[in-house]
Amino acid sequence: MTAGARAERAERWGWLAEFASPAALLAAARAARAAGYAPEAYTPFHIDGLAEALGIVRSPIAWLTFAGAVVGGIGGYFMQWYSAVIDRPLNIGGRPLHSWPMFVPVTFSLTILGGALAAVLAFLWTSGLPRLRHPVFDAEDFELATRNRFFLLLHGDDPAFQSAAAARWLDGQAPLRRVEVAR
Repeated sequence: MTAGARAERAERWGWLAEFASPAALLAAARAARAAGYAPEAYTPFHIDGLAEALGIVRSPIAWLTFAGAVVGGIGGYFMQWYSAVIDRPLNIGGRPLHSWPMFVPVTFSLTILGGALAAVLAFLWTSGLPRLRHPVFDAEDFELATRNRFFLLLHGDDPAFQSAAAARWLDGQAPLRRVEVAR
């Protein structure tokens, strides 16, 4: 890669194409994946089949939430067991030291707490939040993505991205327009 191409890649964050209909965006997303790009799409509502067309993999949030719940439950149970059996054993009314029904409410509460905290942290981690600024927000008329337009983004850091070739390829998908997304 030449120095000029590296400088251009550093300046340009990508190309954004605007489409008028969900069907046009879906077709362009499928074609982008077939052409070797790793596109992103921005839409005002859910479009069936778009996640598969973009190659989005299943999120790990559910498994991380389950792991957090298990850790919270085991931690809560262990904390109670240790304090009642090992650290400060008290024989009250002849009950056994390891009286598990007494441990259920706190174990349940810490299971829920562990799962909830893990879900929030996993969501923030996997989505890259908190992100206060994103280059695509500065693109011309990008706010229409929340109303009635559909956008397809080709990243400048994608290995298959060559600026001129990507621009020609996007123009071949017949978008309403194509705009540059600067860093």
